[in-house]
Amino acid sequence: MVHTIKLKKIGGSVGAILPKDMLLRQHLAANDEVFAVETADGILLTAADPATKAALAAYYEGAKLNRVAMAALAKL
Repeated sequence: MVHTIKLKKIGGSVGAILPKDMLLRQHLAANDEVFAVETADGILLTAADPATKAALAAYYEGAKLNRVAMAALAKL
């Protein structure tokens, strides 16, 4: 779902006000942290840490390539 969000001046900063229904669907509340990632298409706001996501992807790839070794380690 796409929402148009206006940036608003908040003190000396600028903030984006997210609609309540979007916050509820994403399980976000005031003072939660989100990550702003610059992409070729603009700015992506995400609750998922991009570094953690990359680390998990690397783990899953390694686990897939070393399935037998991972199964043996799981038995220890």
